[in-house]
Amino acid sequence: MPEPTPHSEDEPESILVITPHPDDSESAAGGTIAKWCAEGKKVVLVVCTNGDKGTSDPTVNPRDLAAQREQEQRDAAAALGAEAVVALHYLDGELEDTSDFRKELVRQIRLVRPDVVMCPEPYRKNLAWHRDHRISGQVALDAVFPCARDHLHFKELWQDEGLEPHKTGTVLFWGTELADTFIDIGSYIDVKVGSVMAHRTQMGDRAVEDVKVFIQDWASKAVPDEDYTYGEAFRKVTFRTT
Repeated sequence: MPEPTPHSEDEPESILVITPHPDDSESAAGGTIAKWCAEGKKVVLVVCTNGDKGTSDPTVNPRDLAAQREQEQRDAAAALGAEAVVALHYLDGELEDTSDFRKELVRQIRLVRPDVVMCPEPYRKNLAWHRDHRISGQVALDAVFPCARDHLHFKELWQDEGLEPHKTGTVLFWGTELADTFIDIGSYIDVKVGSVMAHRTQMGDRAVEDVKVFIQDWASKAVPDEDYTYGEAFRKVTFRTT
């Protein structure tokens, strides 16, 4: 299979979003995802855990919660315009940096062949960070480089499944302390709000107006200058693709 022409993070054609839980990608990057989808880009979401512990109500059945949250994630992705959602169904809070987890992310990278991978920042120093966020970010980075790039990492993927190696040019980390890449989401703030509100188990009885004010306030702080009103901030890591 010939390698497609690579694109930069400014004009990607294919984006893979690796999110630890249902709702994380919408909260952190929903505006950017909506923007790229509206521009006709291919966006696929990989949801690492099933979110079966994401409640303060001890009477909730974890299996029921996981099923509900998966549907919420699919509804949120549809609101953004994403092409597909891939659920890996790991248990909430129990992600580990394992070969099996890394292999699954390599499989998704080789299937989607993204120009950009988006995922949580794994290296925060001064802010608390859920272990699933740390681990999913680290494993995603390792999956991008070197594992998805090289034939001999998980060679059964190309020998048995026909999945050729792929070089991703850019990783964008959300939730970072060292943002260097800012994306204008002003035209997509309402779409982002709608995608966040799709996660009813997490929103509870919050009114959409209150959620919108919160998201607007957060997005206004992710603007490096006065060129636009609302943004999302990322740390960019780049790799050679040639």
